[in-house]
Amino acid sequence: MTLVLLNPHAQGGRAARMRPALHSWLQAHAPGVTLAAPNTLAECLALLRSLPSGSRVVAVGGDGTLNRWLPAVLERQLTLGLVPMGSGNDSARGLGLYGLPWAKALAHALTAAPQVVDTGHARWTDMQGDEHHTPFLSSLTAGFDSAVGLRALNGPRWLRGLPRYLWATLSELLHLKVWDLHVHSDGQWLHEGPALFASSLNTPTFGSGIPAVPQARMDDGQLDLLLAGPFSRVGALLMLPRLLMGWHLSHPRIDSRAFETLTIACASGVPLAADGEYLGVARQVTVCNGPASLPIVSHPGTRAR
Repeated sequence: MTLVLLNPHAQGGRAARMRPALHSWLQAHAPGVTLAAPNTLAECLALLRSLPSGSRVVAVGGDGTLNRWLPAVLERQLTLGLVPMGSGNDSARGLGLYGLPWAKALAHALTAAPQVVDTGHARWTDMQGDEHHTPFLSSLTAGFDSAVGLRALNGPRWLRGLPRYLWATLSELLHLKVWDLHVHSDGQWLHEGPALFASSLNTPTFGSGIPAVPQARMDDGQLDLLLAGPFSRVGALLMLPRLLMGWHLSHPRIDSRAFETLTIACASGVPLAADGEYLGVARQVTVCNGPASLPIVSHPGTRAR
């Protein structure tokens, strides 16, 4: 079975306008394919969980859409296609799909053979002691970049993509905060003390194309850590252009390395986000890789990055 599933809330609700065009295209080119656009997350998850195992689902949306649907996709072992239509689209970038016209992306998502990529999995404890499990496809961020993600979600609707994240970043710099983080990677101590953020990447970019860990790949059986130590407001502002250009990894207060399991502890709590979606404040987080756990369609001739 094949289903095209549109998130009508993607791009701040603008994706809903695509429903008539998607319906017309499918009637003309793939009349046997069903189009659905449930209004609530609960309806989407129920629909996904009703599909036979191994069915193909073409998601029309962005990173947040994929993140919300990922638990059901993994549970039912569904094959995923993607028509990028979000604010960040870092998963689409990693798959080589970003920038494709929607009709071309849809045709490819419906017919191309999938490749198998990794997913990330975070188990985290909130400040009330409740435990949560959150899978992710692109990134799991802790600290400054999570606060930026929350600000971007609540930012001006007329700003889209990278400009929206830059606005959120500059706004967050005005309220700059560091967190006392204890970070261990694969049983090895990495950091103890003030830090700006500690992020786990499955894709080379986050924040709508920022080249956070250019060497990251979605199919290499591991995740990549990007850890930033303490920065002043001026230091963080000077670091921003280097981050945008991908020149930040040589900075002495930046650490990046591949890992299979990562643990972050913060007694006072650190803000957490998955694929740009704000999760809450976490006291402890364990991040691990789920190797070769998701069949997904990438751009023809492009290995997932």
